[in-house]
Amino acid sequence: MRVSVDPVKCCAAGQCVLISPDVFDQADDGSVLVLLPEPPAERHAAVREAEAVCPGMAIQVEG
Repeated sequence: MRVSVDPVKCCAAGQCVLISPDVFDQADDGSVLVLLPEPPAERHAAVREAEAVCPGMAIQVEG
């Protein structure tokens, strides 16, 4: 799995950080940061949930 974020689409809602704080964080301006672009298998379900609930549809998951 590979995780990326489109910073233009990010609306800084922070849902991804609440769901998977070991994979996502927020910058000072609220935009999302990907801490683990290739998260371990045990985090895949949470990352997919974060992708699904992202209001800006900014999270892309490959694999």
